[in-house]
Amino acid sequence: MNLRDQLTSDMKDAMRAKDAVRLRTIRSLRAAIQSADIDARGGEGLDEEAVLAVEAKQRRDAITQYESADRDDLVATEQEELDVIETYLPKQMSDAELAQAVDQVVTQSGATGMADMGKVMGQAMGRFKGKAEGGRVQQAVKARLSA
Repeated sequence: MNLRDQLTSDMKDAMRAKDAVRLRTIRSLRAAIQSADIDARGGEGLDEEAVLAVEAKQRRDAITQYESADRDDLVATEQEELDVIETYLPKQMSDAELAQAVDQVVTQSGATGMADMGKVMGQAMGRFKGKAEGGRVQQAVKARLSA
């Protein structure tokens, strides 16, 4: 079952269960995918996982902004939606898994210091796409190369 079919099925289940948060979030995801479809017409194909990753990042950014504004009610809403979105994303790497994988990339690339940051980041982001956020990868690479 592809992602669109899964979202449709889960939306129907959320309607039956009267799960307002899940229903609202799934509708939002479906709208984002449909919008990306329209934007992609005549161009490359649509990467649905990329759309979900963008939606998750938007929720994380909103949570950060709402926390700095002491809007706990809005933080809770965004966190609920983020929790639903994350069920459709690949499992995120733990910090230990990420550090170990970055060590492998650094070793394979022959990087010796911070001057090689771009080379390592390019390989790491390609390898960890969808499994770790760019900011986390960057922190791990910096820590490894500065050690």
